[in-house]
Amino acid sequence: MRGSDGFAPGLSGFGLIALTYIVCHGVTIWVIAPAQRFFLDDVSVIASLAYLPHGVRVLSIWLVGWRAILPLIAGAVAANMIFTSSHIVDLMQGKMSVSILMSVLSAYAAFEVLRLLGVASYAGGGRRVNWRTLMLTGLLASVFNSVCQTLIFSGIIAPDGTLWELASFVVGDMIGQIVLMIALMMIFRALRGPATRA
Repeated sequence: MRGSDGFAPGLSGFGLIALTYIVCHGVTIWVIAPAQRFFLDDVSVIASLAYLPHGVRVLSIWLVGWRAILPLIAGAVAANMIFTSSHIVDLMQGKMSVSILMSVLSAYAAFEVLRLLGVASYAGGGRRVNWRTLMLTGLLASVFNSVCQTLIFSGIIAPDGTLWELASFVVGDMIGQIVLMIALMMIFRALRGPATRA
């Protein structure tokens, strides 16, 4: 099954995915990045140690499959236009659009690879959420994305730091996904609480 057939993003779903991406990117830039620079000054300017948008990519594609690609790209483009400073844009030397495209396609590719291997990783079909499979998919997506981003920014990242950059991407993506999943579980639990008490 390629995503949840019962839920197509539509205009409101498109906006929700894009807006969630923008908000999570903003939190990463305004909250996580300053803390990262304060405590870990030598970590890459490109990799984040808790990159929440990775969780948005994984969970969106998990829910709606390929239909999430366009709103994720739109959200990433908007987020980078809003939050990326001019000196970072100059540093990236026009590679931002390729980076955005590959980050979204890496997440989709991870789900498709597992699907081809017979692993039911998409949502839907009345199945309970398999958190291990979702984390495995996120890890695979992160590895794909980390390799792609390292290649894209190879002229910017020092060659002797490549393994450190890869590790930083993977760790940041997975922590971001875990944080986002925990936050969503808490939100859903809070929303269910009043209904179950009524």
